[in-house]
Amino acid sequence: MCLTRVLGLILILAALSASVHTLSAVTLAWTPNADPTITGCNLYYGVASHSYTNMVNPGTATSVTLSGLVEGATYFFAATSYNILGMESDFSNEASYTVPVTIPGALATLQIRVGPTRQVVLTVTGQVGSNYNIQASQDFIAWTAIGTALVPAGGSVDFTDANAASFPKRFYRTQ
Repeated sequence: MCLTRVLGLILILAALSASVHTLSAVTLAWTPNADPTITGCNLYYGVASHSYTNMVNPGTATSVTLSGLVEGATYFFAATSYNILGMESDFSNEASYTVPVTIPGALATLQIRVGPTRQVVLTVTGQVGSNYNIQASQDFIAWTAIGTALVPAGGSVDFTDANAASFPKRFYRTQ
């Protein structure tokens, strides 16, 4: 009844920061056990190695997102599998994850590309999980919000200013 030794728990999405910058989430994924007698699995986690204070039952799913994790804390994860009788296997190998600490007000960088139809694509690179307001101006004095960019796990996101061709000149910034 050996659960996914393969459950070296692949952390596929690190720190998806929640809105308040004090709680975060992580998505864990694993390879399913091919044993036909396995009917599901339980995922255990806590803030001390081999001492799991929380459990979620993703059933037969092969990934789960855990939210409400505290920034700076290290979490330890292990899983078990169970059969139709509810008999549970031993714990899998343990994996750990330290939730990154976000820096409030972290600055983003902005790269600008212009397409053949004067369509402007802005690449916003910044703190993962941060939401940046994109603003445009014609004179560096009056700034107008033209959208927002939520930075995903990869650290950068593209934003297209489809109205750029309507202006003789346009400057951009993030906040």
